[in-house]
Amino acid sequence: MTKAKAGMVVVGGVVAAAIVAYWALRTGNDTNAGLSATTSATAAPSDAGAAAPHDPNSVDLSEAQLASVKVEPVAEREFPVEKEAVGSIDFNEDMETQVFTPYQGRIIALYAAVGDDVKKGQTLFTIDSPDLLAAESNLIAAAGVLDLTDRNLKRLQELYTTRAVSQANLEQAISDQQTAEGNLRAGRDAVRIFGKNDAEIDHIVSARLADPTLVVPSPISGRITQRNAAPGLFVQPANPPPPYVVADIDTMWMLANVVETDSPAFQVGQQVKVVLNAFPNRSFDGTITTIGGSVDPNSRRVLVRSQIKDPQHQLRSGMFGNFTITIGAPVHSPAVPLDGVVREGDGTQTIWVTADRRHFTRRTVTIGDVRDGLRQILDGVKVGELVATDGAIFLDNMVSIAAGNQ
Repeated sequence: MTKAKAGMVVVGGVVAAAIVAYWALRTGNDTNAGLSATTSATAAPSDAGAAAPHDPNSVDLSEAQLASVKVEPVAEREFPVEKEAVGSIDFNEDMETQVFTPYQGRIIALYAAVGDDVKKGQTLFTIDSPDLLAAESNLIAAAGVLDLTDRNLKRLQELYTTRAVSQANLEQAISDQQTAEGNLRAGRDAVRIFGKNDAEIDHIVSARLADPTLVVPSPISGRITQRNAAPGLFVQPANPPPPYVVADIDTMWMLANVVETDSPAFQVGQQVKVVLNAFPNRSFDGTITTIGGSVDPNSRRVLVRSQIKDPQHQLRSGMFGNFTITIGAPVHSPAVPLDGVVREGDGTQTIWVTADRRHFTRRTVTIGDVRDGLRQILDGVKVGELVATDGAIFLDNMVSIAAGNQ
């Protein structure tokens, strides 16, 4: 019996220990749960008070900041449909004349330099011409023969009245005199070919003085573009290089190389306007005269040549400029001042739009041409919407600064 009681006491002790351990574990879990609940309750207000994420495409301005921004409605403007290209001015080669001497000889003197404006008939240079000397000598000889035959005919006519000479002698004298007259006329014409006028020819005949100096005048009015002549140089007809080249500068050429994709828009006869770097505030009118027949294999461009009117002779060969051609009817599009469009770092174009003049939203747009200080907007904004026309960069910087402070 004693052993049985002892076993019961041991079992009772184990059960009591288990009960004590259970209640201790439960009390610990409740305490931890309370602490966790307290911590969560304390942390919840802190999370609830955190600021919302910043919108990188919008900004709100204060009254003071609004003074830095100008807001205007988007207007509608007319934009011409045009193509542009860069080119340079050159002389009109269709109106250039190479001035050669009509006869061979050595140059005596020069009277014009490159860049000089000359008139038609103005002396460019003179040469010592043996051909002219020979023609003048023949003229002087023909004039002398005519004088002799005139005197002989007059004497025979007087003698014939007294029948001192036969009629055959008189008729021979008349024939000789007529032949001499013909030779003189031929001699005058031969000298006239060299550019001598009647007064100069009469002086040669009366003075019996042959002058070998041949004057070579300018055949047209224009500007000297080349001079290959020098005193003492022996020149011959049509023997290059020409002593002088004269270009008519009432019209000039504009030579431009347009990109291959734009070339179908250009046609011979189209009107163009040329604005040069030397004359930024005025334009010159012209007409397309030639379009290249091939594409340059290296640059992938096509030559377009225009003839430009220059009545005041202001253009110079080699001047750079832009030429514009209208290829279609004008279009009406929304327009924003240039200061209202911002080019972002990724190359996109943006504007700032507002409805209440205080909250501004950045919007990406597609831009077109520029005219009179306005940028054409092809897509992204409508006529009448309010946009920042001045201070757009200020708004862009505000957003960038706010994003950096996050």
